[in-house]
Amino acid sequence: MMTSRILVYCANSSPRFKYIAEYFLEKLCGSTIAVTSDPVFLNQYQGPSICYDEVKLSPRSIHVKPYGLLSQEGISSQENIMGVWGQWPCFFLNDGDIPFDIFSASFFLVTRYEEYLPHQKDIYGRYAHTNSLAFKASFLDIPLLNLWAIEFKKLLPEPGIGLPQRSFNFIPSYDIDMAWAYRHKGLLRNTGNMLKLFISGDWERIRKRFDVLRGTRQDPFDVYEWLDALHLKFSLKPFYFFLVAEKNSKYDKNIPPSNEAMGNLIEYHARGYKTGIHPSWQSWGNENLFDRELAVLSSLTGHQVEYNRFHYIAFSLPDDYRKLLKKGIKSDFSMGYGSINGFRASVSTPFAWYDLERDQETDLTIHPFCWMDANSYYEQLYTPAKAFAELKKYHDVVKSVGGQLMTISHNNFFSDE
Repeated sequence: MMTSRILVYCANSSPRFKYIAEYFLEKLCGSTIAVTSDPVFLNQYQGPSICYDEVKLSPRSIHVKPYGLLSQEGISSQENIMGVWGQWPCFFLNDGDIPFDIFSASFFLVTRYEEYLPHQKDIYGRYAHTNSLAFKASFLDIPLLNLWAIEFKKLLPEPGIGLPQRSFNFIPSYDIDMAWAYRHKGLLRNTGNMLKLFISGDWERIRKRFDVLRGTRQDPFDVYEWLDALHLKFSLKPFYFFLVAEKNSKYDKNIPPSNEAMGNLIEYHARGYKTGIHPSWQSWGNENLFDRELAVLSSLTGHQVEYNRFHYIAFSLPDDYRKLLKKGIKSDFSMGYGSINGFRASVSTPFAWYDLERDQETDLTIHPFCWMDANSYYEQLYTPAKAFAELKKYHDVVKSVGGQLMTISHNNFFSDE
């Protein structure tokens, strides 16, 4: 379907304004835009238009009154008084044709502006979700920018501009932190684990481990063929992220990549799926170690590593995203929380990362996720039934806005362990 162009008037455009106007109006609303600073041209324009100014310069334009964030330089604390637009929360309130500066508010959320401000970290040294406006104002569970875009399109004048509906897309992704429960762990690790089971008297798991090790039972974490069948049946194109730590640690428990079986597993998935790095916990802040893990994974897959998801969702802005760009990584899949499910950037549509400190758009594409099995189980303490209901809720809301539903699963969660 052909779309008409939206003319956007802004007297003093900035890199921030250009970035968010293009993302919100083109990516979320599905239009094409042109930006002008000429009020005469705005008044002569016969198509749909937006006046981003203190005063409404054209009676035909949608007036969005600036809050000021997009013309500011640097990073400073912002006042986030909450209001309501239709049925959705909003902030940066004013008295334009809509009750807030939708561009500044969208920029604040999608750039993760608040994560650059002084904040409390959680026990893993990450940005704590409890700091976020989305959590405090109870909209963490909705893709607010997508919902704002739907409301905004309703304001466009008839006969309308024929904006297309965005297509819903589901992309499952898997973090392979522990490729096998019992197999390929070596004599020392298996002996130690077996002694613990003998001490605890867990005879059922002792029998299971013996059966797996002697080849009469499948390893409970080995669900790869079953997942292959699901992907084939439903025409899914998942991403796999492999932890390739050279040594085990408290938070890095995978089979080392030097193990032949682990290498074969990675090579197999690289032939049929998109695969990426799951940097070890030990490599957070250790660039040399990160480089070695990238080299190992690149060698096993046969191509440069382009996709990343940080282990334990542990990253800090802007340093860790700059590191990815430096290493040639094209896309990151870590934009969510490792402590609660929801929309960390308040959107379900991929976006280019904007480096706030440098005030520039980058080439790193961010794919936000909203649901992870480990959050449901370990953090939110949900039963399987409640976790599934939560996943269904996220599926339904993302589908309703034509967004991208990115989920994170772990192979070990598909077992009975």
